[in-house]
Amino acid sequence: MLVALWAGDERDRGGGFRIHAALQNLEGLLVLSLDLPAADPRYAPLDDIFPCAGRMQRAARDLMGVTAEGADARPWLRHASWPDAYPLQRDFDRRRSAGAQQETYAFVRVAGDGVHEIPVGPVHAGIIEPGHFRFSVVGEKVLRLEERLGYVHKGIEKRFEELPLIEGHRLAARVSGDSAVAFAWAYCMAAENLAGMHPPVRAAWLRALCLERERIANHLGDLGALGNDAGFAFGLAQFSRLKEDWLRTNARVFGQRYLMDAIVPGGVAIDLDDGELTELRQEIPRLEAEVRVLSKIYGDHAGMQDRFISCGRVTPPLAARLGLAGMAGRASSQSWDLRCNFPCPPYDQLGVRMQTHRNGDVAARVNVRFEEIFESLRLCRLILDQLPAGTAATPFDPPPAGAFGVGWVEGWRGPVLVALESGDHGSIRRCHPHDPSWQNWPVLEHAVMDNIVPDFPLINKSFNLSYSGHDL
Repeated sequence: MLVALWAGDERDRGGGFRIHAALQNLEGLLVLSLDLPAADPRYAPLDDIFPCAGRMQRAARDLMGVTAEGADARPWLRHASWPDAYPLQRDFDRRRSAGAQQETYAFVRVAGDGVHEIPVGPVHAGIIEPGHFRFSVVGEKVLRLEERLGYVHKGIEKRFEELPLIEGHRLAARVSGDSAVAFAWAYCMAAENLAGMHPPVRAAWLRALCLERERIANHLGDLGALGNDAGFAFGLAQFSRLKEDWLRTNARVFGQRYLMDAIVPGGVAIDLDDGELTELRQEIPRLEAEVRVLSKIYGDHAGMQDRFISCGRVTPPLAARLGLAGMAGRASSQSWDLRCNFPCPPYDQLGVRMQTHRNGDVAARVNVRFEEIFESLRLCRLILDQLPAGTAATPFDPPPAGAFGVGWVEGWRGPVLVALESGDHGSIRRCHPHDPSWQNWPVLEHAVMDNIVPDFPLINKSFNLSYSGHDL
């Protein structure tokens, strides 16, 4: 399975360009690198083997100028802002104006009697980031959906190169705000790997506590939104209340609602005293009791189940072919969870119980969310009861230049990867953060086929993929 694909610029070291691919197999993570000539940086495409590679290849071309020969050459991220320039190349002039030019994007057209198109976005209601969705429909039945994302291009990967390595965790935590803990942990894991160090045992357990609290918060929010999209406003009200209480506890105990700066190279920035441990313990049974009641209400509500069951189905064979990852993958019988398959401390001592379903529809993704909340609450209880004594952080000494490390963490949405290379004097030479939404956005296009247009918001929310993590 392809985890990530990204490119690097080695011309300042006398080389050319370099394309990297991170692959997951039964043994763990394998990172392969291929050197490309500076004059003509082309490589054999991977999307015929791994369909999810298509957009990663297009992004690598837009940002670094390396080309997957014979593959889809449409622009993905830059949207005509930097014609004939590549912002991740080392000689890119960032002072150069990025004025957009007129551009026609070649959406795939569907023709036939009664076929018409419905364009949605890129500007959306509320506060979500931009994305364009082009539906080809007959009546209300969706024949095809094509997405176009990457409208913002925040320059995150280039910004990493301006930061000291010891401070990069703060930017990593802001790649996708709902996954702050996962990205910060993956960054710190990569930094610690290239420095040849391990965080204190207590710090690893506190990191896991933060990660499970992040997972619970996101599942609570999504379950409320899914109820609302099915016309059940009561569910939205109740889950919004529960999520808000959970986040307020984060703010009181950890100092931040979304725990963006809790994890640092060498450990964690916070520790818990006996009073805070007691408060966190007492919160668990209260939340569990309320979620169990809501789970039964959702399961017994005929109208909601009619909307959920068979809606937006991704069969297990299709999920395997397209590389559907994380929570959505487990709802389609893809039995992969880094906490179980490749557990890092303390997950190797917690015995995580993977939650999977086979139907791959909205109902299955809802069920996985409920079950993962209960499992994460169990893990939080274990962590609080068994939290080792000791220090929460150790000093972090920057590694020598040219060291390479990878961090890989099971976030709430799926596996988050950060590849990190050190530069001179404790700087960052290259950092590539990868969100599992790269794998899962293309699958959403398949999930909506043969469903009706009004079901798209429900299907979309059942995946709840990241715009920000997909638009670096």
